[in-house]
Amino acid sequence: MEMTSKKKVAFYTLGCKVNQYDTHAMMEEFRDKGYEIVDFDEYANVYIVNTCTVTNLSDRKSRQMLRRAHRKNPDAIIGAVGCYAQRGAQELLAIPGIKLILGNRDRHNIAEYIERIEKTGVPINGVSDIMKERTFEETPISSYSERTRAVIKVQEGCNQFCTYCIIPYARGPIRSRDPNNILDEVKRLVEVGYKEIVFTGIHVTSYGKDIGDIDLIGLIELIHNIDGLERIRLGSLEPTYIDERFIDIFSTLPKMCPHFHISLQSGSDKTLKRMGRRYTADEYRKIVENLRKVSEDVSVTTDVMVGFPGETDEEFNETYQFVEDVAFSKIHVFQYSPREGTPAARFKAQVPSQIKAARSDKLIELGTRLEQEFMDKFIGTEEKVLFEQLIPGSSNIYEGYTENYIKVAAESSHDIQNEIISVVLERMEDDILLGKIR
Repeated sequence: MEMTSKKKVAFYTLGCKVNQYDTHAMMEEFRDKGYEIVDFDEYANVYIVNTCTVTNLSDRKSRQMLRRAHRKNPDAIIGAVGCYAQRGAQELLAIPGIKLILGNRDRHNIAEYIERIEKTGVPINGVSDIMKERTFEETPISSYSERTRAVIKVQEGCNQFCTYCIIPYARGPIRSRDPNNILDEVKRLVEVGYKEIVFTGIHVTSYGKDIGDIDLIGLIELIHNIDGLERIRLGSLEPTYIDERFIDIFSTLPKMCPHFHISLQSGSDKTLKRMGRRYTADEYRKIVENLRKVSEDVSVTTDVMVGFPGETDEEFNETYQFVEDVAFSKIHVFQYSPREGTPAARFKAQVPSQIKAARSDKLIELGTRLEQEFMDKFIGTEEKVLFEQLIPGSSNIYEGYTENYIKVAAESSHDIQNEIISVVLERMEDDILLGKIR
């Protein structure tokens, strides 16, 4: 009897953790249909690019990866999925080899779409009006690429419409996942060995607003007592959600990691207003102060945008001073890039690129100093570390993260991957703390 080889499918993911989750869900769809998942640089029968459209550069990178797939195998079926596919279907259909366009819905049927194209040879544009979507698309996963930490998508869409951001137009309005389905997925992942769960979404703090009776902190309470679950971590948070109730409940939940990525964007009230952000710098500062009152070792990380239209030297200096005063443990700095289709792209007083670059460099330098100062506070302390992997090139040095997301490396004579172990932190080396296992 002649053996037939499995058909091969390769994926490439651009953008955020939500996209990474969506890709893993689509991989499971193909595995269930008997496909073999291969690396994107290998020969495959099907290539899927999960696209991003947050910047013009993201669009360009998405197109590059689709063209790379076509060069690898001109006879392959190539599919574009995700945010850029949602917004730019006609542009993408013009790229040679593309046979499937899916936006941000119907991804649970992607393998069936591909099979239909294999039979008929007819390209499919499956993009629909995302702004009319009102229900969360269930694409559950049962495993994840990382062995220790599993990302779970609990929410889709955004209703904020910040003036610089295209994502609400690509992802549609907020849709929350059924809490029972989330509970089932967490239990399933914990049963196969995952110790840490990360809740993510496009605007994760809006979880529950469309379904009522539950919100994000209520969801955390729901899963907190699952046996075997050791850590709960959250994706990027909107500052206004972190109110007194959130902080009070956080202080009673030991599995909830004292690490919050709270989006700032600017420390200037004038800039925040032009951005369409819904808080002031002072309100943000008080949120961080209140978190530190209940968790002295809490890590607060953030995003900061420089060069937003109209940003003066004075406004930038306000941001710089704010970042220094708050003493973030880590900041991600990025330069404003006009995004066609957003109000800010039409704003006057666009900031010259050389000024944006200089401001970015200055903030990055500050961020590096603040990160080192934060890590330095923990030298000499004993912390629990969830070890994730061997350091590349090493046979006995493992790396992992503390509860407040400090990267730690330690030597072990046996495999400690996916174990939580107490480590005495001894010294800093670049962006990592070296320690000794107790």
